[in-house]
Amino acid sequence: MAKTATPWGPAELVEELKLAQTAGGKRFSSLVQLLEAKGGELLVRFAYATSGSARRGPVTLRARDLERLRAGLAEHPRLAEALGLKPP
Repeated sequence: MAKTATPWGPAELVEELKLAQTAGGKRFSSLVQLLEAKGGELLVRFAYATSGSARRGPVTLRARDLERLRAGLAEHPRLAEALGLKPP
């Protein structure tokens, strides 16, 4: 599993859902990541990626992107559970 830094210390990437998006002619991906911190605490991180690099900052999802997020959670059951959402 990939490791990542969080404000609560290092964590391992458990699941990741990528939503490819385009805005103003620019391509990027919104990411929803399930992370596991030391001691087993689960964290959910929302980020966006350009050129394959995750970046912090506001993540804006349109209504149609939320539908894709809900559908994508069917393949990421632990992430769906952490968000309190059941896959469709």
